[in-house]
Amino acid sequence: MGQVDRFSVTMAPEIGAAVRDAANREGTSVSSWLATAASRRLRNELLGAALDAWEREDGSFSDEELDAAKASLCVAPGASA
Repeated sequence: MGQVDRFSVTMAPEIGAAVRDAANREGTSVSSWLATAASRRLRNELLGAALDAWEREDGSFSDEELDAAKASLCVAPGASA
């Protein structure tokens, strides 16, 4: 596994139970499940920042561009992506 960074986290009991259940369903540890969730969140934040920079440089995305993006991501029309 290599070098690791240990954390101690606290959360509401119902969230903790849901995390344990989700990790169990995936056949992974809670640590691995949380690391994956954190990685996805960080990637989404970086993507959001990149899209914001794109719009600052090239203007806002058109409705057609947003609809095409939603379709490719299988997001329902009219939903916020």
